[in-house]
Amino acid sequence: MGKLEHKVAIVTAAAGAGIGQATARALAREGARVVVSDAHEGRLARVAEEMKHEFGQGILAVPCDVTSREQVEHMVRQTLEEFGRIDILVNNAGIDRPQPIWEM
Repeated sequence: MGKLEHKVAIVTAAAGAGIGQATARALAREGARVVVSDAHEGRLARVAEEMKHEFGQGILAVPCDVTSREQVEHMVRQTLEEFGRIDILVNNAGIDRPQPIWEM
């Protein structure tokens, strides 16, 4: 039994090859039920299927563009309907607009 057994986590931008997916997998490995969320539906479906195969039940894929309030509210509703609670939120989503550091 992992340290996060019976906990529910949402991870945004979880379908890329970086921090979000690594975090989602680490949470699942520790026993959490994980909502993987991403704006890229194709990648999201692939990552969610891989995680379901690796960790079993307790993985929910929810497409979500976090710049849309309606989509975020939908993600929260789906999480609560599926798991009944939210214990952990990893706000990993961000954008990268290359520009000089002094303009960021």
